[in-house]
Amino acid sequence: MAAQSYDLIVIGAGPGGYVAAIRAAQLGLKTAVVEREHLGGICLNWGCIPTKALLRSSEVFHLMERAKDFGLKADKVGYDLDAVVKRSRGVAAQLSGGIGHLLKKNKVTVVMGDATIPAKGKVSVKTGKSTEELTAKNIVLATGARARELPGLEADGDLVWTYKHALQPPRMPKKLLVIGSGAIGIEFASFYNTLGADTTVVEVMDRVLPVEDAEISAFAKKAFTKQGMKIMEKAMVKQLDRAKGKVTAHIEVKGKVEKHDFDTVISAVGIVGNVENLGLEALGAKIDRTHVVTDEFCRTGVEGLYAIGDIAGAPWLAHKASHEGVMVAELIAGKHAHPVKPESIAGCTYCQPQVASVGYSEAKAKELGYDIKVGRFPFIGNGKAIALGEPEGLIKTVFDAKTGEMLGAHMIGAEVTELIQGYVVGRQLETTEEDLMNTVFPHPTLSEMMHESVLDAYGRVIHM
Repeated sequence: MAAQSYDLIVIGAGPGGYVAAIRAAQLGLKTAVVEREHLGGICLNWGCIPTKALLRSSEVFHLMERAKDFGLKADKVGYDLDAVVKRSRGVAAQLSGGIGHLLKKNKVTVVMGDATIPAKGKVSVKTGKSTEELTAKNIVLATGARARELPGLEADGDLVWTYKHALQPPRMPKKLLVIGSGAIGIEFASFYNTLGADTTVVEVMDRVLPVEDAEISAFAKKAFTKQGMKIMEKAMVKQLDRAKGKVTAHIEVKGKVEKHDFDTVISAVGIVGNVENLGLEALGAKIDRTHVVTDEFCRTGVEGLYAIGDIAGAPWLAHKASHEGVMVAELIAGKHAHPVKPESIAGCTYCQPQVASVGYSEAKAKELGYDIKVGRFPFIGNGKAIALGEPEGLIKTVFDAKTGEMLGAHMIGAEVTELIQGYVVGRQLETTEEDLMNTVFPHPTLSEMMHESVLDAYGRVIHM
């Protein structure tokens, strides 16, 4: 059977791959996408979307427990964990099905199976009992990543879980250990802690949410501790002893090893790129610590071979992958493509309270040699936040004192994952402090705090 020929083949149908395929098809390229498991990839099926559905349930549960604060009555508040999980899986299934519709609408050929690249411009796909041969001048790698597992801390699905197990838990943890306080670890810690699990978070770095601004991390730690979480920083889980219904964790803190018992452990210690069994080394692609090395346009150095999303390295975010997919599709189609700037990509963590940021932290800006101005505004000074019953939070902005360029913005509090986009647009448009100060923000909104934070950086804050 003759090989099927395309202008572009995308390997992986996650948020990077399917978006690249759709954009390429829109630009007139004959496009195929290969996926070995689920359309939508990890994000839609086992990551971004189902976790947000779980967190929404825990958020509503938390509000129901606070009903009295709002003059309402809600007696015997409880939850059905199976129903919570069922809703989450339903949301994921709905969106995954929608991806199939979008690909069909845009006339993208979908091939389900495991792909390898035996030679430049060729893709072999094992589809059950047969193998399909595809050819294309251009191939985009969008194979994503998977959970990193450390020796001795491997998941078993019973006592020790990865994010997949945590999304479909066999039981509700009573005493939970979360290893790692990045976005994945903290979101699961927040979910299970809100539902009543006695939760401990162990972080090897000197603070929780270590990629965030230090002031925001400190604020988050205080909030998590107030909610009943135990936070162990500069700590490392050295060993897990597994017994029936119990895990004994050996945790090293300040050079001494402590033993703590848990009934459940969630390991969230990072990710590794899915680079194996593709034939990349034979093609000449460079692999660095499980990620494909690329330039700013996602080119691998091998003619016609591109890599986008998690497989191409940090930041490991779905929206970064999607925009890289669009950029590469436009580059292949001969359009004027704009490279994605990592420092202008927002990071969002959907714990309680939410955390969001874009650009440089205060410490990073100083490290880079900037003379800076820093503004802060607390949620307690905002009418809408008080009306919502969400008075705890902070918005922080960092500016170049010489040019007025907004170098970074950092937030913690209710709905900040929705607010951050205002600053993202500002950075994209190269907005200065003057532009932001002269912008009229609607009242009463949480967004007014964004304005006040800018004003504070220049000694003009009104409501503080």
